[in-house]
Amino acid sequence: MPTIRPAAPDDLEAVGEIYAHYVAHSTATFELAVPDTAAWTERYHAITGAGLPFLVVELDGKLAGYAYCTPWKAREAYRHTAENSIYLAPWATGRGLGGPLLAELVTAASAAGIRELIAVIADTGDPASALLHRRHGFTEAGRLRRVGRKHDRWLDTILMQRALAPPALAELGARSANAPR
Repeated sequence: MPTIRPAAPDDLEAVGEIYAHYVAHSTATFELAVPDTAAWTERYHAITGAGLPFLVVELDGKLAGYAYCTPWKAREAYRHTAENSIYLAPWATGRGLGGPLLAELVTAASAAGIRELIAVIADTGDPASALLHRRHGFTEAGRLRRVGRKHDRWLDTILMQRALAPPALAELGARSANAPR
């Protein structure tokens, strides 16, 4: 039975190992150099320090994947928009872990006050990530053509977006809907 929980600093070495596979062997990420543990520690503290979720999923006592949100842009007006990232260990793909992990990330992002969640998906030719996001309410918002070059290929990214209803905004909307007219 998988367990999804907030990431802890002790998880970062395993998180880094999962991500290293995708950096070295795929075009799912446009990162070209594998981040070391110090870089992951900095990333972790930036994410959690901003009040955004960083989750891990464990299966049979092993870290099987992770997901987190980062601010979409630095400008203050974007403060309610975040970008999500989700990666599973190669041995853990196809085991039904991505859906629950993404669902929990969406819930946690909403609780953190995020209103719009953006997925920037490398068009690798494998539709799995786009299908996962679509099953969780994301819709395609656009495509950026030939914006990345990795493994001697020019790559597109697919932008997907999902509107969330953070608790404070949902309550405000419900109060407005019930107000006398």
